[in-house]
Amino acid sequence: MDTSFRFEPADFCPIKDLDLLAKLAKMTPEEIVQHPNPDVNIRILANSGAVSIAEKFMRIKESSDQGKLFSTIFGNPNPVTHMALAELINRNRVSCRHCVFVTMDEWADQDGNIAPPTYRSGFIYSFMKYFIEKIDPDLRPLPENVLVPTNKNIDHFSDLIDEKTDGGIDYFTSGPGWAGHIAFIDPVDEYTQVDSMEEYLEQPAKIISLHPLTIAQNSLHGVFGCSGNVGAVPPKAATIGPRDVRNAKQRVEGHGLSTMGTFSSWQRMTSRLITHGPITPMVPGSIYQMLPCTIFIDPGIAKPIECHELMGY
Repeated sequence: MDTSFRFEPADFCPIKDLDLLAKLAKMTPEEIVQHPNPDVNIRILANSGAVSIAEKFMRIKESSDQGKLFSTIFGNPNPVTHMALAELINRNRVSCRHCVFVTMDEWADQDGNIAPPTYRSGFIYSFMKYFIEKIDPDLRPLPENVLVPTNKNIDHFSDLIDEKTDGGIDYFTSGPGWAGHIAFIDPVDEYTQVDSMEEYLEQPAKIISLHPLTIAQNSLHGVFGCSGNVGAVPPKAATIGPRDVRNAKQRVEGHGLSTMGTFSSWQRMTSRLITHGPITPMVPGSIYQMLPCTIFIDPGIAKPIECHELMGY
């Protein structure tokens, strides 16, 4: 980072330490995979989503073969991946009857009303259309075991998850947002007003006001036209809480997003902050440094961050 001009980062920036940001930017893949917590397993791997889908399918099949409970969580919208998993389930005639499927989050309006399943840009809409409804009817999970946040259950959604999953989700998968979030656990007042990380990890599902970076990130998503239309993105969301991440029995995080498959990625610095920055509510995903987990990082995301003088947007 050029030190010939010093400034204070904008107020909305979760981390404002320029020296720390410069240090993180220079990290090589060989440095990134090293972590002082031996329970944090960082792997550099392209297309790690294939690993997560394979492991989910294996666990679903084990549940079907042995008639035992298996619970997992889904981030949305992710139709390409979810249709592939549904195809595997159908082709192999694997029953999801003993499975509990949890969705992470959903949009909400300015008054905290959660979007209905008919909202085309919504997460539940995508999850139901491109996953649950793609599974053959005789293989689908029981309706009561498909957990989605609603206006009626959001105040006890974490309790419902604990009840249905025997104390915590078996296989918890996630990927970070621009503001470092897990699901929509953003660095906002609804979650950051705590005195310790232990208190932070106790917090359940909530309705929150989204961080500006989260709104900007999602304005680039296909469901909002990939065009920076920030006014089209709802201002609030329902989300699982840090407690649900903490209670999970196995955690797998993937860092591999770029802008429409290009080198450009808002996730490159976010990945470094999550894996090697301070553990703080201002970077929600940094809690993975405290918890046993596997974090897969795409080789492109793991490349050092440099100044590209001749390149624009």
